[in-house]
Amino acid sequence: MTASPRPRILTYQEEEIRAAVTDADALAGAEAAFRALAGNAVTLPPPVGLDIPAVRGEVHVKGAYVQGAPVFAFKVASGFYANTGRGLPSGSGLVLVFDAQTGFPLGLLADNGYLTDLRTAAAGALAVRHLAAERPLEVAVLGTGVQGRMQLRLMRRVREFSRVRAWSPSPDRRHAFAEEASRELGVPVTAVESPEGAVAGADLVVTATPSREPLVQAEWLSPGVTVVALGSDGPEKQELHPRVLVTADKVVTDLTTQCVRLGELHHAVAAGAMEAADVYGELGPIVAGDLPGRESAHEIIVCDLTGVGVQDAAIAERAWMALTRTP
Repeated sequence: MTASPRPRILTYQEEEIRAAVTDADALAGAEAAFRALAGNAVTLPPPVGLDIPAVRGEVHVKGAYVQGAPVFAFKVASGFYANTGRGLPSGSGLVLVFDAQTGFPLGLLADNGYLTDLRTAAAGALAVRHLAAERPLEVAVLGTGVQGRMQLRLMRRVREFSRVRAWSPSPDRRHAFAEEASRELGVPVTAVESPEGAVAGADLVVTATPSREPLVQAEWLSPGVTVVALGSDGPEKQELHPRVLVTADKVVTDLTTQCVRLGELHHAVAAGAMEAADVYGELGPIVAGDLPGRESAHEIIVCDLTGVGVQDAAIAERAWMALTRTP
């Protein structure tokens, strides 16, 4: 019996992927992903997480199928935070792309975690587009790693910044970040010594750290602030004190059922401070126009982003189509 022909599995490297997928592609992919999620047009398995505490390592497996898409995808992304002491990047990973008609594997995107970083930044920018005040923003960013940089880069596409204050537990890293980000963004970026010093008076607070204890207190927040929290993608991680969520006028999630298990919402619920039913809504319906985003200049809005597999599927599809497009 003759074996049936199978497609050749193509492999693309990080440099090719970076060249093929633009920031605009990432934003469009994020919007399509959240619209599909809001329209119940996604088959979405729960994420898989693996911790390796001895080396401060974590691995996440996420994926999805969007109805009508030619491919589906699964990504494996790792964060090994002791790597920085070894002179290595903390993040890595790859994406597997499959034919949605046959289930055959089509490709391996050896992106070293770049697509995960990019789709995470795009989700943050999408949250800012719909939830932040429509004026030049005074920004606080906690976390000066790759994600802190990419969040500012993508958010800058949807809002102007008046100035940025950056905090990291490492003085050297936060000062280097401030110098580089000032050049890249064209706005003043100042390194500050404490989370409170960054957050006080900010219009937009972005938390992008692997912290396992609260960094942001409710009393530091100003009226009208938007908080985009994206570091808490595992049950042990936490960047916001539960009172930040409790005192917010609106709590928005990327996926409430997931945030109850993994995100800032998880900690607020575990503390008995709120329930899942207290969540205002998910980002998808807001993006789709089915639910209002910001309605008042004085609203305090918290957006809990844990990273949803449909984001990975959407950006993998865009990368795959760009990489395999016939000239």
